[in-house]
Amino acid sequence: MLICQPHKGSKSFDIQPAFSYCVAVEQLLTSTGYPALFLLSFLAATLLPLGSEWLLVLMLLKGYNPVAALAVATTGNFLGAVTTYLIGLYGGSVLVHRFLRMDESTVSRAKTIYSRYGSWSLLFSWVPVIGDPLCLIGGMLEVRFLRFFLLVVAGKLARYGIITWLTLKGAQFVT
Repeated sequence: MLICQPHKGSKSFDIQPAFSYCVAVEQLLTSTGYPALFLLSFLAATLLPLGSEWLLVLMLLKGYNPVAALAVATTGNFLGAVTTYLIGLYGGSVLVHRFLRMDESTVSRAKTIYSRYGSWSLLFSWVPVIGDPLCLIGGMLEVRFLRFFLLVVAGKLARYGIITWLTLKGAQFVT
Protein backbone atom coordinates (compact mmCIF):
# COMPACT_ATOMS: atom_id res chain seq x y z
CA MET A 1 0.00 0.00 0.00
CA LEU A 2 1.40 3.37 -1.00
CA ILE A 3 0.91 6.16 1.49
CA CYS A 4 2.27 8.90 -0.76
CA GLN A 5 0.92 8.86 -4.28
CA PRO A 6 1.68 11.22 -7.16
CA HIS A 7 -1.03 13.62 -8.25
CA LYS A 8 -2.70 12.64 -11.52
CA GLY A 9 -0.70 14.08 -14.37
CA SER A 10 2.07 15.18 -11.99
CA LYS A 11 5.38 13.70 -10.99
CA SER A 12 5.29 15.28 -7.53
CA PHE A 13 4.18 13.32 -4.49
CA ASP A 14 1.45 14.28 -2.06
CA ILE A 15 2.79 13.83 1.45
CA GLN A 16 -0.49 14.87 3.09
CA PRO A 17 -1.84 11.29 3.58
CA ALA A 18 1.42 10.16 5.19
CA PHE A 19 1.56 13.30 7.32
CA SER A 20 -2.06 12.84 8.44
CA TYR A 21 -1.34 9.24 9.39
CA CYS A 22 1.75 10.23 11.37
CA VAL A 23 -0.15 13.00 13.16
CA ALA A 24 -2.96 10.58 14.05
CA VAL A 25 -0.53 8.00 15.47
CA GLU A 26 1.35 10.68 17.39
CA GLN A 27 -1.89 12.06 18.86
CA LEU A 28 -3.09 8.60 19.85
CA LEU A 29 0.16 7.68 21.57
CA THR A 30 0.69 10.98 23.35
CA SER A 31 -2.94 11.15 24.48
CA THR A 32 -2.55 7.77 26.19
CA GLY A 33 0.76 8.97 27.66
CA TYR A 34 2.55 6.76 30.11
CA PRO A 35 0.72 3.50 29.26
CA ALA A 36 1.63 3.95 25.58
CA LEU A 37 5.24 4.70 26.51
CA PHE A 38 5.37 1.61 28.73
CA LEU A 39 3.89 -0.64 26.04
CA LEU A 40 6.10 0.71 23.25
CA SER A 41 9.21 0.48 25.46
CA PHE A 42 8.29 -3.08 26.44
CA LEU A 43 7.73 -4.19 22.84
CA ALA A 44 10.92 -2.45 21.67
CA ALA A 45 12.96 -4.64 24.05
CA THR A 46 11.58 -7.86 22.63
CA LEU A 47 12.63 -9.25 19.29
CA LEU A 48 10.17 -6.89 17.52
CA PRO A 49 11.84 -4.17 15.43
CA LEU A 50 10.43 -1.13 17.23
CA GLY A 51 11.85 1.96 18.86
CA SER A 52 10.49 3.89 21.82
CA GLU A 53 12.90 6.81 22.05
CA TRP A 54 10.84 9.01 19.73
CA LEU A 55 7.77 8.74 21.98
CA LEU A 56 9.84 9.58 25.07
CA VAL A 57 11.21 12.67 23.32
CA LEU A 58 7.76 13.69 22.13
CA MET A 59 6.26 13.30 25.59
CA LEU A 60 9.07 15.32 27.17
CA LEU A 61 8.56 18.10 24.63
CA LYS A 62 4.83 18.07 25.41
CA GLY A 63 5.60 18.69 29.10
CA TYR A 64 5.26 15.24 30.67
CA ASN A 65 7.13 14.77 33.95
CA PRO A 66 10.72 13.83 32.99
CA VAL A 67 11.34 11.60 36.02
CA ALA A 68 8.08 9.69 35.52
CA ALA A 69 8.67 9.32 31.76
CA LEU A 70 12.23 8.10 32.38
CA ALA A 71 11.01 5.58 34.97
CA VAL A 72 8.17 4.30 32.76
CA ALA A 73 10.38 3.91 29.67
CA THR A 74 13.16 2.18 31.62
CA THR A 75 10.75 -0.15 33.43
CA GLY A 76 8.90 -1.12 30.25
CA ASN A 77 12.13 -1.69 28.35
CA PHE A 78 13.63 -3.73 31.19
CA LEU A 79 10.54 -5.94 31.46
CA GLY A 80 10.65 -6.52 27.70
CA ALA A 81 14.28 -7.59 28.10
CA VAL A 82 13.25 -9.96 30.91
CA THR A 83 10.71 -11.51 28.54
CA THR A 84 13.46 -12.11 25.98
CA TYR A 85 15.73 -13.48 28.73
CA LEU A 86 13.00 -15.92 29.82
CA ILE A 87 12.47 -17.05 26.24
CA GLY A 88 16.18 -17.82 26.08
CA LEU A 89 16.17 -19.50 29.48
CA TYR A 90 13.19 -21.77 28.88
CA GLY A 91 13.03 -22.10 25.11
CA GLY A 92 16.57 -21.44 23.99
CA SER A 93 17.43 -24.83 22.58
CA VAL A 94 14.15 -25.11 20.64
CA LEU A 95 14.58 -21.56 19.36
CA VAL A 96 18.18 -22.08 18.31
CA HIS A 97 17.78 -25.42 16.61
CA ARG A 98 14.24 -25.40 15.23
CA PHE A 99 13.54 -21.76 14.34
CA LEU A 100 16.97 -20.19 13.85
CA ARG A 101 18.34 -23.43 12.39
CA MET A 102 21.74 -22.96 13.98
CA ASP A 103 24.03 -25.96 13.97
CA GLU A 104 26.18 -26.95 16.95
CA SER A 105 29.32 -25.25 15.58
CA THR A 106 27.49 -21.92 15.30
CA VAL A 107 26.08 -22.29 18.82
CA SER A 108 29.53 -23.20 20.11
CA ARG A 109 31.06 -20.15 18.41
CA ALA A 110 28.38 -17.88 19.95
CA LYS A 111 29.04 -19.34 23.40
CA THR A 112 32.78 -18.77 22.95
CA ILE A 113 32.26 -15.12 22.02
CA TYR A 114 29.86 -14.66 24.93
CA SER A 115 32.28 -16.27 27.36
CA ARG A 116 35.06 -13.97 26.12
CA TYR A 117 33.08 -10.78 26.69
CA GLY A 118 30.96 -12.31 29.39
CA SER A 119 27.75 -11.14 30.88
CA TRP A 120 29.17 -7.60 30.93
CA SER A 121 27.96 -7.36 27.36
CA LEU A 122 24.45 -7.07 28.82
CA LEU A 123 25.32 -3.44 29.56
CA PHE A 124 24.79 -3.01 25.81
CA SER A 125 21.31 -4.54 25.81
CA TRP A 126 19.99 -1.12 24.79
CA VAL A 127 21.88 -1.09 21.48
CA PRO A 128 19.60 -1.58 18.46
CA VAL A 129 19.90 -4.91 16.62
CA ILE A 130 22.35 -6.54 19.06
CA GLY A 131 20.66 -5.77 22.40
CA ASP A 132 17.74 -8.16 22.15
CA PRO A 133 19.90 -11.14 21.10
CA LEU A 134 22.23 -10.37 24.03
CA CYS A 135 19.31 -10.78 26.44
CA LEU A 136 18.23 -13.95 24.66
CA ILE A 137 21.74 -15.40 24.89
CA GLY A 138 21.96 -14.33 28.53
CA GLY A 139 18.91 -16.48 29.20
CA MET A 140 20.18 -19.37 27.11
CA LEU A 141 23.49 -19.37 28.98
CA GLU A 142 21.67 -19.04 32.31
CA VAL A 143 23.22 -15.80 33.51
CA ARG A 144 22.17 -15.29 37.12
CA PHE A 145 19.09 -13.09 37.24
CA LEU A 146 20.53 -10.60 39.75
CA ARG A 147 23.52 -10.02 37.43
CA PHE A 148 21.17 -9.74 34.45
CA PHE A 149 18.97 -7.29 36.35
CA LEU A 150 21.82 -5.00 37.42
CA LEU A 151 23.54 -4.89 34.04
CA VAL A 152 20.43 -4.48 31.90
CA VAL A 153 18.81 -1.86 34.13
CA ALA A 154 22.06 0.11 34.26
CA GLY A 155 22.38 0.12 30.46
CA LYS A 156 18.76 0.96 29.75
CA LEU A 157 18.54 3.64 32.47
CA ALA A 158 21.71 5.27 31.16
CA ARG A 159 20.36 5.31 27.59
CA TYR A 160 16.95 6.76 28.51
CA GLY A 161 18.61 9.13 30.99
CA ILE A 162 20.88 10.53 28.29
CA ILE A 163 17.95 10.88 25.88
CA THR A 164 15.91 12.66 28.56
CA TRP A 165 18.76 15.01 29.46
CA LEU A 166 19.58 15.83 25.82
CA THR A 167 15.92 16.46 25.04
CA LEU A 168 15.43 18.80 27.98
CA LYS A 169 18.68 20.65 27.28
CA GLY A 170 17.87 20.90 23.57
CA ALA A 171 14.39 22.22 24.33
CA GLN A 172 15.98 25.07 26.35
CA PHE A 173 17.85 26.23 23.25
CA VAL A 174 14.72 26.23 21.10
CA THR A 175 12.51 28.15 23.52
